Amino acid sequence: MAERVAKLSTEKAVVIFTWSECPMCHTVDRLFSDLGSCAAVHELDKDPRGREMERELVRRLGRSPPVPAVFIGGNLVGSTDRVMSLHLAGQLVPMLKGAGAIWL
Repeated sequence: MAERVAKLSTEKAVVIFTWSECPMCHTVDRLFSDLGSCAAVHELDKDPRGREMERELVRRLGRSPPVPAVFIGGNLVGSTDRVMSLHLAGQLVPMLKGAGAIWL
């Protein structure tokens, strides 16, 4: 399953693993959209192999629940707290530019 998560995490500049009914997942997705990035979103609860991917993300993040799990440029950034911290520190936009997720 590690290979599947690794493959999916590199399909776009920004990839978010979510649950369809998770409010924080929607918030993080909306943040990237507002910043001009179109993220690939994978809803684990709607994927037949979602539970397996969820276990892999728990292993990588060291926390449960593992969503939202955000990858930028194929690198695991973290969850909501890490994304928001980067954004408030002014580091998220440069990271997105570096990954080719936005061009402004």
